[in-house]
Amino acid sequence: MKENTRIAVVGGTGKSGKYLVRELIDQGVHFKALIRNPEKFIVESPSVEIVYGDICNIETVRSLLSDCDAVISTLGMGIPYNNPIVCSTGTKNILKTMDELGIGRYIVVTGLNVDTPFDKKSPKTKFATDWMYQNYPKTTTDRQDEYNLLLESKLDWTLVRLPLIELTDERREVKPDLEDCLGDKISATDLAHFLIGQFDDKTYIKKAPFLTNV
Repeated sequence: MKENTRIAVVGGTGKSGKYLVRELIDQGVHFKALIRNPEKFIVESPSVEIVYGDICNIETVRSLLSDCDAVISTLGMGIPYNNPIVCSTGTKNILKTMDELGIGRYIVVTGLNVDTPFDKKSPKTKFATDWMYQNYPKTTTDRQDEYNLLLESKLDWTLVRLPLIELTDERREVKPDLEDCLGDKISATDLAHFLIGQFDDKTYIKKAPFLTNV
Protein backbone atom coordinates (compact mmCIF):
# COMPACT_ATOMS: atom_id res chain seq x y z
CA MET A 1 0.00 0.00 0.00
CA LYS A 2 1.28 3.46 -0.88
CA GLU A 3 2.52 5.59 1.99
CA ASN A 4 -0.04 8.12 3.26
CA THR A 5 -2.95 6.16 1.78
CA ARG A 6 -6.09 6.83 3.81
CA ILE A 7 -8.90 4.31 3.94
CA ALA A 8 -12.59 4.68 4.75
CA VAL A 9 -13.83 1.69 6.77
CA VAL A 10 -17.48 0.63 7.05
CA GLY A 11 -18.50 -2.15 9.45
CA GLY A 12 -15.51 -1.80 11.77
CA THR A 13 -17.46 -2.92 14.84
CA GLY A 14 -18.64 -6.21 13.32
CA LYS A 15 -17.07 -9.59 13.91
CA SER A 16 -14.74 -9.44 10.92
CA GLY A 17 -14.50 -5.65 11.02
CA LYS A 18 -12.79 -5.71 14.42
CA TYR A 19 -10.01 -7.88 13.01
CA LEU A 20 -9.68 -5.58 9.99
CA VAL A 21 -9.41 -2.52 12.24
CA ARG A 22 -6.74 -4.18 14.36
CA GLU A 23 -4.70 -5.20 11.32
CA LEU A 24 -4.91 -1.72 9.78
CA ILE A 25 -3.58 -0.25 13.00
CA ASP A 26 -0.83 -2.88 13.25
CA GLN A 27 0.25 -2.06 9.69
CA GLY A 28 0.24 1.68 10.39
CA VAL A 29 -2.53 2.45 7.92
CA HIS A 30 -4.47 5.65 8.56
CA PHE A 31 -8.21 5.28 8.25
CA LYS A 32 -11.60 6.80 8.99
CA ALA A 33 -14.17 4.51 10.59
CA LEU A 34 -17.93 4.93 10.32
CA ILE A 35 -19.47 4.15 13.71
CA ARG A 36 -23.21 4.01 14.35
CA ASN A 37 -23.04 2.87 17.98
CA PRO A 38 -20.13 4.58 19.82
CA GLU A 39 -20.24 2.10 22.71
CA LYS A 40 -19.19 -0.69 20.34
CA PHE A 41 -15.95 0.99 19.25
CA ILE A 42 -13.41 1.34 22.03
CA VAL A 43 -10.28 1.53 19.86
CA GLU A 44 -7.93 4.41 20.57
CA SER A 45 -5.18 5.05 18.06
CA PRO A 46 -3.70 8.10 16.31
CA SER A 47 -4.26 6.18 13.06
CA VAL A 48 -8.05 6.32 13.45
CA GLU A 49 -10.54 9.11 12.84
CA ILE A 50 -14.12 8.32 13.81
CA VAL A 51 -17.17 9.50 11.89
CA TYR A 52 -20.47 8.90 13.68
CA GLY A 53 -23.61 8.16 11.72
CA ASP A 54 -25.51 5.75 9.49
CA ILE A 55 -24.38 4.34 6.13
CA CYS A 56 -27.89 4.94 4.79
CA ASN A 57 -27.41 8.71 5.19
CA ILE A 58 -25.65 10.14 2.13
CA GLU A 59 -24.28 13.15 4.03
CA THR A 60 -22.68 10.84 6.57
CA VAL A 61 -21.08 8.89 3.73
CA ARG A 62 -19.73 12.09 2.21
CA SER A 63 -18.17 13.00 5.56
CA LEU A 64 -16.65 9.53 5.86
CA LEU A 65 -15.14 9.40 2.38
CA SER A 66 -13.82 12.95 2.32
CA ASP A 67 -9.99 12.96 2.03
CA CYS A 68 -9.87 9.17 1.57
CA ASP A 69 -8.22 7.18 -1.20
CA ALA A 70 -10.21 3.92 -1.01
CA VAL A 71 -13.06 2.19 0.83
CA ILE A 72 -13.38 -1.18 2.59
CA SER A 73 -16.75 -2.43 3.81
CA THR A 74 -17.26 -5.42 6.09
CA LEU A 75 -20.80 -4.30 6.77
CA GLY A 76 -23.13 -7.01 8.04
CA MET A 77 -26.88 -7.06 8.45
CA GLY A 78 -26.77 -6.75 12.21
CA ILE A 79 -28.77 -8.80 14.68
CA PRO A 80 -31.66 -8.27 14.73
CA TYR A 81 -31.94 -7.42 11.04
CA ASN A 82 -33.28 -3.89 11.50
CA ASN A 83 -32.83 -2.82 7.88
CA PRO A 84 -33.09 -5.59 5.27
CA ILE A 85 -31.73 -3.35 2.50
CA VAL A 86 -28.82 -1.80 4.40
CA CYS A 87 -26.11 -3.36 2.20
CA SER A 88 -27.48 -2.26 -1.16
CA THR A 89 -28.41 1.17 0.23
CA GLY A 90 -24.97 1.59 1.77
CA THR A 91 -23.19 0.54 -1.40
CA LYS A 92 -25.38 2.83 -3.50
CA ASN A 93 -24.40 5.77 -1.28
CA ILE A 94 -20.74 4.77 -1.28
CA LEU A 95 -20.55 4.39 -5.08
CA LYS A 96 -22.28 7.72 -5.63
CA THR A 97 -19.94 9.50 -3.22
CA MET A 98 -16.84 7.81 -4.62
CA ASP A 99 -17.83 9.06 -8.06
CA GLU A 100 -18.31 12.58 -6.71
CA LEU A 101 -14.95 12.62 -4.91
CA GLY A 102 -12.91 10.77 -7.53
CA ILE A 103 -12.16 7.73 -5.34
CA GLY A 104 -11.54 4.61 -7.41
CA ARG A 105 -11.11 1.52 -5.19
CA TYR A 106 -13.92 -0.22 -3.29
CA ILE A 107 -13.51 -3.56 -1.51
CA VAL A 108 -16.56 -5.17 0.09
CA VAL A 109 -17.42 -8.51 1.68
CA THR A 110 -20.59 -10.54 1.30
CA GLY A 111 -21.89 -14.08 1.73
CA LEU A 112 -21.41 -17.10 -0.50
CA ASN A 113 -25.07 -16.85 -1.48
CA VAL A 114 -24.40 -14.13 -4.05
CA ASP A 115 -24.48 -15.47 -7.62
CA THR A 116 -22.39 -14.29 -10.57
CA PRO A 117 -22.47 -15.35 -14.25
CA PHE A 118 -19.08 -17.04 -13.78
CA ASP A 119 -20.10 -19.42 -10.98
CA LYS A 120 -19.90 -23.19 -11.05
CA LYS A 121 -21.25 -23.74 -7.57
CA SER A 122 -21.05 -27.22 -6.09
CA PRO A 123 -24.24 -28.86 -4.76
CA LYS A 124 -23.09 -27.92 -1.25
CA THR A 125 -22.69 -24.24 -2.12
CA LYS A 126 -25.98 -24.24 -4.05
CA PHE A 127 -27.72 -25.78 -1.03
CA ALA A 128 -26.31 -23.06 1.23
CA THR A 129 -27.45 -20.39 -1.24
CA ASP A 130 -30.97 -21.85 -1.46
CA TRP A 131 -31.14 -22.13 2.34
CA MET A 132 -30.36 -18.43 2.71
CA TYR A 133 -33.09 -17.48 0.22
CA GLN A 134 -35.60 -19.71 2.01
CA ASN A 135 -34.80 -18.42 5.50
CA TYR A 136 -33.63 -14.84 4.89
CA PRO A 137 -35.15 -13.85 1.54
CA LYS A 138 -35.03 -10.06 1.98
CA THR A 139 -31.46 -9.77 3.22
CA THR A 140 -30.20 -12.37 0.74
CA THR A 141 -31.86 -10.52 -2.14
CA ASP A 142 -30.30 -7.32 -0.81
CA ARG A 143 -26.83 -8.84 -1.12
CA GLN A 144 -27.55 -9.82 -4.73
CA ASP A 145 -28.80 -6.30 -5.40
CA GLU A 146 -25.52 -4.99 -4.00
CA TYR A 147 -23.58 -7.08 -6.52
CA ASN A 148 -25.77 -5.78 -9.34
CA LEU A 149 -24.96 -2.21 -8.32
CA LEU A 150 -21.25 -3.01 -8.48
CA LEU A 151 -21.67 -4.48 -11.98
CA GLU A 152 -23.13 -1.18 -13.15
CA SER A 153 -20.28 0.82 -11.63
CA LYS A 154 -17.18 2.00 -13.50
CA LEU A 155 -15.12 1.96 -10.29
CA ASP A 156 -12.49 -0.63 -9.36
CA TRP A 157 -14.50 -2.84 -7.03
CA THR A 158 -13.85 -6.28 -5.55
CA LEU A 159 -16.62 -8.29 -3.88
CA VAL A 160 -15.24 -10.98 -1.56
CA ARG A 161 -17.69 -13.84 -0.97
CA LEU A 162 -17.33 -15.69 2.32
CA PRO A 163 -18.40 -18.84 4.16
CA LEU A 164 -18.54 -18.88 7.99
CA ILE A 165 -16.10 -16.37 9.49
CA GLU A 166 -14.03 -17.93 12.26
CA LEU A 167 -13.01 -15.43 14.93
CA THR A 168 -9.41 -16.48 15.39
CA ASP A 169 -5.89 -15.06 15.21
CA GLU A 170 -4.72 -18.25 13.55
CA ARG A 171 -3.31 -17.98 10.02
CA ARG A 172 -3.89 -20.76 7.51
CA GLU A 173 -3.63 -21.32 3.79
CA VAL A 174 -6.10 -19.14 1.92
CA LYS A 175 -7.76 -20.13 -1.35
CA PRO A 176 -9.57 -17.57 -3.52
CA ASP A 177 -11.74 -18.99 -6.29
CA LEU A 178 -13.99 -17.30 -8.82
CA GLU A 179 -16.31 -20.27 -9.39
CA ASP A 180 -17.04 -22.00 -6.09
CA CYS A 181 -16.57 -21.81 -2.32
CA LEU A 182 -13.91 -24.44 -1.67
CA GLY A 183 -14.07 -24.54 2.13
CA ASP A 184 -16.41 -24.11 5.07
CA LYS A 185 -14.62 -21.34 7.00
CA ILE A 186 -12.37 -18.34 6.72
CA SER A 187 -10.22 -17.00 9.54
CA ALA A 188 -11.08 -13.38 10.37
CA THR A 189 -7.34 -12.67 10.53
CA ASP A 190 -6.72 -14.17 7.10
CA LEU A 191 -9.67 -12.21 5.75
CA ALA A 192 -8.25 -8.94 7.13
CA HIS A 193 -4.87 -9.59 5.48
CA PHE A 194 -6.54 -10.47 2.17
CA LEU A 195 -8.70 -7.33 2.15
CA ILE A 196 -5.77 -5.02 2.86
CA GLY A 197 -3.71 -6.81 0.24
CA GLN A 198 -6.26 -5.93 -2.43
CA PHE A 199 -5.01 -2.35 -2.54
CA ASP A 200 -1.83 -3.52 -4.25
CA ASP A 201 -3.29 -6.52 -6.09
CA LYS A 202 -5.25 -6.00 -9.31
CA THR A 203 -6.14 -9.68 -9.77
CA TYR A 204 -9.72 -9.36 -8.57
CA ILE A 205 -10.70 -5.90 -9.79
CA LYS A 206 -14.32 -6.05 -11.00
CA LYS A 207 -14.52 -9.66 -9.79
CA ALA A 208 -16.18 -11.55 -6.93
CA PRO A 209 -13.87 -14.25 -5.55
CA PHE A 210 -14.92 -16.71 -2.89
CA LEU A 211 -12.35 -16.78 -0.07
CA THR A 212 -11.83 -19.77 2.20
CA ASN A 213 -9.22 -21.56 4.27
CA VAL A 214 -8.23 -24.93 2.81
